Amino acid sequence: MFIYNVTIKVKAQIHQEWLTWLQDVHIPEVLETGCFYDATILQLLEVDDTEGPTFAVQYNAESKAAYNQYMEKYATELRQKSYDKWGDAFIAFRSFMQIVQ
Repeated sequence: MFIYNVTIKVKAQIHQEWLTWLQDVHIPEVLETGCFYDATILQLLEVDDTEGPTFAVQYNAESKAAYNQYMEKYATELRQKSYDKWGDAFIAFRSFMQIVQ
């Protein structure tokens, strides 16, 4: 199995509204692509959150091919929707991992 991890630092003034949007809109849209079968939201602890909290969203994929399909067909459009809605009120770092055990 594979994990597509998106770590996001969100400005404090919008983080509650952003988190609701993430749960109710963005994650369902990502899962509707069929490329991932589950998603988990985590909040990072013991990090500097003076400008706002940091979250990680982990999307689970059955295969690298499913992840590749997401990147090729859906990622650009869904990322753009995020930027259109929130502008520069967040920054995101993405990584792709394989579960070893």
